[in-house]
This record gives sequence, structure tokens and C-alpha cells, in this order.
Amino acid sequence: MTGTPVLRLTGIEKRFGDNHVIRGIDLDVAEGEVIVILGSSGSGKSTLLRCINHMEIPTAGHVEFMGNRMDTGAEPYRISERAMRDIRRQVGMVFQQFNLFPHMTAVENVMEGPRTVLGVSRDAARAQAMDLLARVGLEGREHMYPSHLSGGQQQRVAVARALAMQPKVMLFDEVTSSLDPELVGEVLKTMRELAREGMTMLVVTHELGFAYGVADRVLFLKDGVILEQGSPKEVLVRPQTDPFRQFLRGFHEFGLPPLED
Repeated sequence: MTGTPVLRLTGIEKRFGDNHVIRGIDLDVAEGEVIVILGSSGSGKSTLLRCINHMEIPTAGHVEFMGNRMDTGAEPYRISERAMRDIRRQVGMVFQQFNLFPHMTAVENVMEGPRTVLGVSRDAARAQAMDLLARVGLEGREHMYPSHLSGGQQQRVAVARALAMQPKVMLFDEVTSSLDPELVGEVLKTMRELAREGMTMLVVTHELGFAYGVADRVLFLKDGVILEQGSPKEVLVRPQTDPFRQFLRGFHEFGLPPLED
């Protein structure tokens, strides 16, 4: 990695009472890098993403964004309301659940953030929203309500909504896990397009084909620590630890190269 990373995590920890979910994670993310985060349920993947955009406040460590430290340096971890707003504006997040406003059309859902948070004019927000919905393959469905869209279409509206805030980094948390299998491909196609366009992305997923074909780096979390990381062609074919090897065995019948002993 050359230059200042767009995102740097140093010693990030997160506890929920006695449950130590994240245990001192260090991670540098380069601009334009696509990182896929793998791990079994309870490994800390989603909590890590939520600590990055401060939906969960870390217990310890610090986050740097675009070279600027986001916390105050006090112990325990402290962040100002202004810094929290800044990072949430610039780090978009898409969730497993779509969380669309049911009383708003697709275009109105995408317009809402720029209008209320950024103060963009209605006409400018609408023009941007129409462009973004076309970008994610929803041209002609801009005026439909969420209840009239498929799950895959709703998830793409959610992606467009996050992009409307013009983020520097996008976080995706298991965004295909609640979709019917036939709808997964259309969401992954949108994510592949974003990767090709140079969007910096951290993706929690079990879609190993996406990880193998799109990611620059794959991380495997276990018990709140990064147990392995590397290029997908390295770590997905030649895992170095027994936990990662066991995790991967169930996936390699779906088109990935066989695990190497």
C-alpha cells in the first residue's frame, strides 16, 4: 500500500459487557480497494463494520479516515457528534434488511438523505436520484413503492440511497443473505460495477464467488481477530489455518478451485 490509507483501524476493540466481540483489530484500507470479510456467525464481522461507521462505538483503539483521527484520544473511546456525522456521511452502509421508507417511492427514498442531511435542492436531488437508480439497473421503476419491488430491487434502491450521499467508502453487511437465490445475482452485479468504478468497499458476505472474482483482499475473522488475510487466490485456495480450512470446505463445490493441501 502506498500513500495514506483512506481508512485505518488501530487496535479496535468492542465489548458488550463481558462479551469481547472485537479484540484489537489493525487494518489499513487503500483507496479503491475491495476487501471481503469472511467468518462464521458470531466472529465479529458485522460489529467491525458498525464500529467503522460508528453505529457501534468502539471500546478501545482509534479510527483514522482520510488521514484524520476520528476519536478524541481519550480513554475510553470518545468521538464528537460532529466527527460522527462526518464519518457517517462519507462512509455509506447497506444492510441485510433494506430499511427503505415504505411510504416513499424509490426516487424519494434516494432523494431523502441529500435533501435532509446535505441541504441539496429538490430538483438537484431528484436528478441525482434518477441517475443513480438508472446506474443500479432500476430505470423505469423510480416511482414504484418498496412493496411493489422485488427484494433484489429494494436492495439496489438501498445501494443507490447510500451512493446518493457521495461516500468515499461503502460498507456492505450480508446484503444478499435475505434474498431469494434468483435475486442474489442482480445485487452482486451492482456491487461488481461499483468495484470496477473504483469504489472503496468492505463487504461482509458468504458469496465466495464474489470474493474470489472481485476482492483485492480477503480477511477471515474468528473470535474477533483477523486470523488470515491475503489475496483471494492465495487464501481461498491455500488457507493456512485449520479454522479457515474448515470454514471453506462447504463452499468449494460451487465453482471455486479445490483447496490445496
